[in-house]
Amino acid sequence: MRSLGSVQHKIPCVFLTEVKEEPSRKRDCQQFQVVATETLNPVALEADIHGAVATEKIDGTCCYVTLYNGRPHLWARLDRKPNKQAEKRFKKHQHQHRSCRGFSWDVEEDFKIVPEAWIPALRVQHLNGHPVPDEHGHIPGWVPVQKDNKQYCWHGSVLDPEGGAVLVLRPGGDEDEEELEVSAVPLADQMERTLELIGTNVNGNPYGLGSKKQPLHLLVSHGSFGVRNPPPVDFHQISSWLREGPGGRVEGIVWHCSDGTLIKVHRHHLGLRWPDGGASLGERPVVVRVVGGENTDRKDLFSSFCRLNGQRFSRLQDVHFDS
Repeated sequence: MRSLGSVQHKIPCVFLTEVKEEPSRKRDCQQFQVVATETLNPVALEADIHGAVATEKIDGTCCYVTLYNGRPHLWARLDRKPNKQAEKRFKKHQHQHRSCRGFSWDVEEDFKIVPEAWIPALRVQHLNGHPVPDEHGHIPGWVPVQKDNKQYCWHGSVLDPEGGAVLVLRPGGDEDEEELEVSAVPLADQMERTLELIGTNVNGNPYGLGSKKQPLHLLVSHGSFGVRNPPPVDFHQISSWLREGPGGRVEGIVWHCSDGTLIKVHRHHLGLRWPDGGASLGERPVVVRVVGGENTDRKDLFSSFCRLNGQRFSRLQDVHFDS
């Protein structure tokens, strides 16, 4: 499946949500839970959710490919967040009003410093020349992945050290609909797309990739894995599919609407655990098709995959490199 919508901001839930005063299943130390009601979100209806393309929600960290210093470059997600004083005021407002709405920000004074190369995400609103935070108090944005920045070393591991390519996980051949493929894709072919970085050291590694000794990370272009026979857009049918459906061992669903709107549902919205019994993506067969740049003296991820070129594994989580 071709890449669909670009993820530049938080995606609304397909159902209207409400806040419950109970510990979050998704975030440690968060003493409230955002759960879905059975009412469809008007935003979803306006975007014709019933005619949208349903894709698997991938559990990783968001990345973006756009120009940096005149060349295609991989960028990591970095939301600009409030400083401690502003965060305290914001949480007080949330507690009093049981809502994020109506809070007044001083954009110049209330937010933490970000790297000089940081850029706000597309479609972030601006006021008096400053980007405006979303309803959660964050300003979505991006920072270029640099080789010397240890904070983004796992992002850097999927980059070809000798050329402008990245390691991408995508649907494989036509003969086996389940088969996946690891490929080296030119960065220029991913321009203005967003992708999800998954792997050993990202979000608890729900797909079981690599190991502490041999970390393994890959990029997945958003919208690349369609949901076969998706459930109707109905609270009970989606909940049942995620619990018991043959393709339901996923983090959630993202619908790509014809007008470019993205709508999602996460297992946590429906009170379901994640991961629960193993994610289906990690259990699908995979073939490696990474050629060029092989160097027996190098120990980077690209060279390791080059040495596996042509090999098939019965499960993605079984991919390993000989020591």
